[in-house]
Amino acid sequence: MLQIGVDWLIYSLFGLNPESKLTGVIHFFIYDSIKILLLLVGMIFIVGILRTFISQDKIKEWLIQRKGMGNFYAAIFGAVTPFCSCSSIPIFLSFLKAGIPLGATFSFLITSPLINEYLVALMIGFFGWKITAAYVVSGIVIGVVSGIILGKMNLEKYIVADMLNTAPENNQSIGFNNYRSRIIFGFGEAKSIVQKIWGWVLVGVALGAVIHNYVPQESIGALMRKTGIFSVPLATLVGVPMYASCAAIIPVAVVLFQKGIPLGTALAFMMAVSALSLPEAVMLRRAMTLKLIAIFFGITSAAIILTGYFFNVLQKLLV
Repeated sequence: MLQIGVDWLIYSLFGLNPESKLTGVIHFFIYDSIKILLLLVGMIFIVGILRTFISQDKIKEWLIQRKGMGNFYAAIFGAVTPFCSCSSIPIFLSFLKAGIPLGATFSFLITSPLINEYLVALMIGFFGWKITAAYVVSGIVIGVVSGIILGKMNLEKYIVADMLNTAPENNQSIGFNNYRSRIIFGFGEAKSIVQKIWGWVLVGVALGAVIHNYVPQESIGALMRKTGIFSVPLATLVGVPMYASCAAIIPVAVVLFQKGIPLGTALAFMMAVSALSLPEAVMLRRAMTLKLIAIFFGITSAAIILTGYFFNVLQKLLV
């Protein structure tokens, strides 16, 4: 229905030439912008309601008392929190102060920007459900495994002293007396988050539209022939210093994939941009030494690179 409406608007009402590259850019931009924004509102609304049933104090209790599953619980909690890499840091710091094991806090910090409801909505719209499901599972695995590795390295000595071994903060959860208040909260979450990222969505879709219609596939193919098997680590290293919302980077990743870049390479770039950034490193300096920041970035980058190769191997099964 949306496709029909956009076609009528562009080709019938405005009378634009279907063969024009500029028309293709306009069509791509209008159709994908509407589709993605609708998915965002719906997905964030649903997850916002679900989050009202679990208090943050309960999350902390699970992570502290159930050490064997702490990394998994932390990764799952990260997956349902709608934060970018920098927005995740305040909760990461509160977890440290609450005495939650360091490995579990890293599992949260890694997974939170990699997976969230609006990212899932964007990926379903652009990549389809199979690739999205595989991405979600791989993101959780990256968070859990990297957190376990970091937790076993005895890195607490690299944490700033006042961030460890302090009493848990008194963080009261919001009370929800009825379903009306939960629905209101869900709408509020959707409104708040979409207001913050809608510009990124439009910028990302616009850039994706231009690449989709103007970047020749031959150029992408030539680039891939030059990098070969090193395309995944190169994409990761290029993405790490960058800071951008996944709302802006997903449209770029999907168009690059459509132009011939292997799936794993495109997703590795997207993961690196989403999960790691220079602003995040600066903010983390408040809580940890440069050596620990380098270890955290190194292990996470290695996990992303391995995941990229894994997706390249499975590309034929997912597409």
